[in-house]
Amino acid sequence: MRMYDIIEKKRDGFELDSEEIRYFITEYCSGNIPDYQAAALLMAIFLRGMNERETADLTTIMAHSGDMVDLSEIPGIKADKHSTGGVGDKTTLILAPIVAACGIPVAKMSGRGLGHTGGTIDKLEAIPGFNTAISREVFIKNVKETGISIAGQTGNLAPADKKIYALRDVTATVNNISLIASSIMSKKLASGADRIVLDVKTGSGAFMKSLEDSVKLAREMVKIGENTGRRTVAVVTDMDIPLGYAVGNSLEIIEAIEALKNKGPRDLMEVSFELAARLLEICELGTLDECKQMVREAVESGRAILKLEELIERQGGNKRVINDYSLFPQAAYKYDYISQYDGYIASMKTDTIGVASLELGAGRETKESSIDYAAGILFRKKTGDHVEKGDIIASLYTNKQEKISPACALLDKAIHFCESKPEIKPLILAYIDNK
Repeated sequence: MRMYDIIEKKRDGFELDSEEIRYFITEYCSGNIPDYQAAALLMAIFLRGMNERETADLTTIMAHSGDMVDLSEIPGIKADKHSTGGVGDKTTLILAPIVAACGIPVAKMSGRGLGHTGGTIDKLEAIPGFNTAISREVFIKNVKETGISIAGQTGNLAPADKKIYALRDVTATVNNISLIASSIMSKKLASGADRIVLDVKTGSGAFMKSLEDSVKLAREMVKIGENTGRRTVAVVTDMDIPLGYAVGNSLEIIEAIEALKNKGPRDLMEVSFELAARLLEICELGTLDECKQMVREAVESGRAILKLEELIERQGGNKRVINDYSLFPQAAYKYDYISQYDGYIASMKTDTIGVASLELGAGRETKESSIDYAAGILFRKKTGDHVEKGDIIASLYTNKQEKISPACALLDKAIHFCESKPEIKPLILAYIDNK
């Protein structure tokens, strides 16, 4: 078998068989296929596409390129959730304790942020002492005993995806439905859960900008999950506005805690509760309405916030942060971003807002960049809200004073105004289920 022939076959629009895909993944990961040939095949796939079978094969082979997490020691159905990434998206921090409080084990491996979107692991590490680099044995033990654990992805979880994604990132071959779906789902399959709910974001702050493309991606991922024996559903949610009011690691953890105390922003709680209920439903705890009631009861009774406290304590964190937010890292500088207009906020370019938060220190431009856990943006006003000249739209937090001016310049570009109240889209835009 020759890589040249595989490239030529896909270039001409033909379907690759399982052995050709396996050859590419295995030999590329072994260092026997040079980057220029791998890049050529990725571009051919980008332009010609892959069918459902090819995509499922690519996903499964990438998943098996490294460790496959075995959760069989944990009794019952194991649940997982994945978001395609957004700004202010801290839903995992809310959903996981709720689902665990309802009796479904949550064994979640999460990633770090890169670019304008944040990562769950970075957020959790804003909690003093919280350890995301726990061993596989401790991870399993915690889920068995408490029903919940959230850890960083191991270096050998779907290593083929990591190597291929790095090449896609520099060859303009990222934005292809089959390649995106296989990248996400290979890690989910390797993580070992039985039931998966996918939060597919759409809009200016999302990876997929159009609703049509977001639904296509959701359908592709659900098919992969179902075709590989994992019950999978997807919810397509709006990301044209930051989710909640907080953008930045410590700020987002605090907002998630407030949501679990039943005092969070309406939009954040609506999306988190919907995802939690959908996950409970596919875990066969009842009808959707019954599962929504379970979610509300878990929060209102205080069981969900106690589960978060248990998670923090088990992984070495200071659980007192739940009631004392001063224990989080504090920013040396706070700056209020003031409205220069009277009227309504017409729209927010959410990805630019994410970049503004990154500029303040809340994110990383490269994998080697360090994070300022105190940095970020706390909004007072969002799309649809009325503002008067001189009103505070947002407060900026950072430990680098020189970053305030460029962050404000980005907010100037991101926030647009109008005279009349704009129409706001629903938060929940589609639900995808193969059943």
